[in-house]
Amino acid sequence: MNELTEQQPKEEVKPEPKAATAPAEKVGKKIRLGCFPHDDYTEFRLFCPRAEKVFVEIFHNYEQKSGIIHEMNKNGGDIWQVTIKENHVGKFYGYRIVPIADEFKDSEKDICIADPYSKMVASRNHYLHFPKTLIFKKEEFDWEGDDFVTPEDPRDLVIYEAHLKDLTAHESSGCSKPGTYLGLIEDDINGGINHLKKIGVNAIELLPLHKFPLFEPPHLEPISEGVINTWNYYGRNYWGYMTSFFFCPETIYASDGDNAPAYVSGKTTAAIREFKEMVKAFHKNGITVIMDVVYNHASQYDHNPFKLIDKEHYFRLDENGNYLSESGCGNDFRTESEMGRKMIVESIKYWMEEFHIDGFRFDLANLIDRETVDMIREEAQKINPNVVLIAEPWGGGYDPEGFSHRGWPSWNDQIRNGVKGSDPVNDRGFIFGEWQSATSRDALENFMRGTLLDRSNGRYTTAAHAVNYLESHDGYTLGDFIRIGLDTEKVSRVFKSRDKLVKLKRNEVVRARLAALYLFVSQGITMIHEGQEWGRTKVVVPHDEVHDPYTGRIDHNSYEKDNETNYLNFEDISQNQSLFQFYCGLIGIRLDAPALRKSPPEAIQFWNYSDSLHITCTINGEAAGDPYDYIVSLNGNHWAVHSLTLPKGVWEIIATETHADKKGFDVAAEKLSIPPSGGYILRKLRNSE
Repeated sequence: MNELTEQQPKEEVKPEPKAATAPAEKVGKKIRLGCFPHDDYTEFRLFCPRAEKVFVEIFHNYEQKSGIIHEMNKNGGDIWQVTIKENHVGKFYGYRIVPIADEFKDSEKDICIADPYSKMVASRNHYLHFPKTLIFKKEEFDWEGDDFVTPEDPRDLVIYEAHLKDLTAHESSGCSKPGTYLGLIEDDINGGINHLKKIGVNAIELLPLHKFPLFEPPHLEPISEGVINTWNYYGRNYWGYMTSFFFCPETIYASDGDNAPAYVSGKTTAAIREFKEMVKAFHKNGITVIMDVVYNHASQYDHNPFKLIDKEHYFRLDENGNYLSESGCGNDFRTESEMGRKMIVESIKYWMEEFHIDGFRFDLANLIDRETVDMIREEAQKINPNVVLIAEPWGGGYDPEGFSHRGWPSWNDQIRNGVKGSDPVNDRGFIFGEWQSATSRDALENFMRGTLLDRSNGRYTTAAHAVNYLESHDGYTLGDFIRIGLDTEKVSRVFKSRDKLVKLKRNEVVRARLAALYLFVSQGITMIHEGQEWGRTKVVVPHDEVHDPYTGRIDHNSYEKDNETNYLNFEDISQNQSLFQFYCGLIGIRLDAPALRKSPPEAIQFWNYSDSLHITCTINGEAAGDPYDYIVSLNGNHWAVHSLTLPKGVWEIIATETHADKKGFDVAAEKLSIPPSGGYILRKLRNSE
């Protein structure tokens, strides 16, 4: 067995006598948990309700296999604490727990457990992680007057969902520090923040940055208790939806991090400092920073502290003590538990106060109990009244309406499915001239109004709660969905080179533009995913060390691929330049036109047409504070031209099926023809002739 797969042996060290216990440091009436270093002593506090004894072990360095052990004391209730003399800054620590009953499995015994409230963790690139908590004093950071960058109305956001590394890892990005916090904000490169500035979005939603184990068990190699990884050929968890530590930034993206096997990152606080530099740079450019956070489950295979401290308190279990998995990720966090809820709320507050994070997208948020949901909103709004809180409203059920009633926006899968479809082979939508199985003409109109509760497929009390999107990290890219939808054999075809797919065909570009037009004229919050603006394709690329039987096929779930299947190739933009410019133009139009994002439903009037795939509406911009009124006309029919008789006056054209520009580029009066799979956006100053 590889040395790294064994629990590191522990040398015999006699415990030191119990140290004096200092008074509990509190915030309000709640005891603070974690490590608190001072000039000449260090305090430790851990919640561990069913332990007979708890010890804290201090290591001079990460590599040290055994350290100095100090027995902790119970502080009245279920909090264990100890104050140790001397300054221990720069050292590492963990906890050793003796449970009241023999509850640990053989594989869990004699493990030194990192602190669940760790602000910085050193760990090895291995599926067990072998984490140890770094003791450090908070460093001063010059925020240069930085504050939150959040609009009063979330409908003013155009969100760009992205993986931090994808934006700079490919050589085409031109980044000198690829895949890092600092690389993301590097000047004068094709990727990173410069790309966001070029296309004009004003918010970035980053896939998980809480510390997680990049490595999963190797493919087909048995691990403890007979578990065999039969599903992940790469043995990686690239996207990061397996959180280990909810207060610590991921360290592999720091300047002293690395994704090489067995490499140890997190020995310094570089990740904290560089994360703050990243946020500050985004804020200087007027870009809201939203973190994707995962509180519905924890990491599955590593030495997860919550599992090893008290899984009955922190996790939902069946009657036999087995983890429940409504999340599909091996274990569901018991958010309704007292200390589970405390951890989640304190984690959110920490990232807002310490890192100036503007908002959060909650993975599988329907698995978070509603009392915790309410508490998150209440506590976060005390720090920033305009904090952005977005739910993924499924997981053990589906409840966007319930989140809306609690004041939460959520991902709008209704518009996603209605516009493009839910399956590119069997259930296509509007842009293909078809009807997705759960969608009607009335629903398509309602999506443009904000997917409001009083109409078909309605989910929200206000359009401000609808996060409209057509593509996310999950599923096919919009470009690939269209490629397959127009040629269903592509779903199983093996391509010798991704170059065969990069350039969209004419009929594919037409559908991509129609989808974009629909998205950017729909009331609510707009989100696009990385590369959507040029019809990105994700073909599984060959890998030197991995035999993936799906190599050469279009990928729809690339969570495990730390390679060019996921990395953004900015050279691809040149092959779909017209679509890229179209997106840039639509983003500019949307941010310049309040009526297209936050008009009340009564300001939007739909016209009647015999062809239900032809959707036209007028929008009175007065209620949204827009000096213009608008006409939007979208033709989902891919074989028929439709004619419009325009209201009186001369209308300025700001978008057609081929071009979009907020400055306007043509005019129309009396009549207008809408080509197959095409569309128009027109505007006119109110009360003008």
